[in-house]
Amino acid sequence: MGKDVLYKRTNQPDARAYVAEPVPEPRDAKVGSVVLFHEWWGLNDHTRDLANRLAKEGFLVVAIDMYGGVSTTEPGEAMKLMGKLDTFEVMACARDATAFARSHERSNGKVGVTGFCLGGAMSFASACHVDGLSAVVPFYGIPSPEKVDYAKVTAPIQAHFAKHDEWATVAKAEAITKSIVAHGGQAELFVYDAQHAFMNDTRTEIYHPENAKLAWGRMVDFFLRHLA
Repeated sequence: MGKDVLYKRTNQPDARAYVAEPVPEPRDAKVGSVVLFHEWWGLNDHTRDLANRLAKEGFLVVAIDMYGGVSTTEPGEAMKLMGKLDTFEVMACARDATAFARSHERSNGKVGVTGFCLGGAMSFASACHVDGLSAVVPFYGIPSPEKVDYAKVTAPIQAHFAKHDEWATVAKAEAITKSIVAHGGQAELFVYDAQHAFMNDTRTEIYHPENAKLAWGRMVDFFLRHLA
C-alpha cells in the first residue's frame, strides 16, 4: 500500500519515511495527514502496518525514520539506538515531515501526530515544538522534562496509557495532561488495564486485542474530528 520515500530536510540531507496514501478516498480527494513516530525498535514492518491501517481509515500517513534506516528486535540495541537520539534534532525532522505532509497532493493542509513508546514521547514533544499541528495522540511515552514546555502546546491532545506500565506510568501521564490544561491547552487521558505496548500485535505476550481496538477507535475518531 505504501512506499519508502525521501523527503526534503531544512539544511540537512533528505530523510527517509514510509508514506501510505488513503485507500477509500477518490484519488483527487484531499484528506488529513498523520505523522507517525515509531517505537524504539525503529521503522519496521509493524510501523509500516500501522501506517497502512491509518491510511485505510482515510488518512495520508508519513512514518518518519528516526534511526536513519536501522531497526532491531533486540531490547539492548533498541535502548542504545534510543539513547543516541537528540530530541531537538528529531523535532527538526518532524517539522520537515509535517511540511512534507502538508504540501502533499493528497493533503488538505491539516496534520496530526501520533506515536508509540518512544514515538509517544516524541508525539508529546512535537506538541511543544512543531507549529501548526491540528491534533496529537501519544501512546505510552514520556519525553524528558527538560526537552518540553507544555505552555507551548496549542493542538488538542488525546493520550493513551497502560495501568501496568512501569516506565511510562499513569502518574507521569496525569502530570503531563494536568500541566497542559493548566496552561490553557486541551488534553484528555485514557488509561487501559494493560501493559506497556499493548497496541503492538506482533508481541503476543503483551498485546491486548480488546483495549487495542478501543484505543484505535478513539484515536481515529479524534483525528477525524480534528483533521477533516
